Amino acid sequence: MVLTLVGVSMKRLHLNARMPVLSTPGSACYDVFALESTPIPPKSVVKIRTGWAFEVSNEYFLDVRPRSGLAVKEGITIVNAPGTLDSDYRGELLVFLYNRRSTIFTVGAGDRVAQIRLAPVIRMALVEVSDLSDTERGGNGFGSTGR
Repeated sequence: MVLTLVGVSMKRLHLNARMPVLSTPGSACYDVFALESTPIPPKSVVKIRTGWAFEVSNEYFLDVRPRSGLAVKEGITIVNAPGTLDSDYRGELLVFLYNRRSTIFTVGAGDRVAQIRLAPVIRMALVEVSDLSDTERGGNGFGSTGR
């Protein structure tokens, strides 16, 4: 398999912003770092600055995902996971972290807070119809297929 490289333009918004990095050669996502130290109170959502703005072509978007270690070990995750950075957004990449713990958690400046992945945009051709095909499941949802 051949890996394809697609250029993504980045604008540094703050001198201390750390460049996103691949942690290992096999990483699918780039780690994103907090710009500044920010306390997150228990059961709260806090906006974390990264210090970067991105420009991707309209065939792509950036997918913003939680870091599994932060979520499992610390109880900190992205509230709107996965987040989406659209091709026409030119503002700072912000990560909205949620603290599930009952104690305060402080994100340090330079801590890895999220992962970003370039993903292709696939447009849908939405077609209104009067009926949908039948299935065994039908309209049953929310755990109807078992545990």
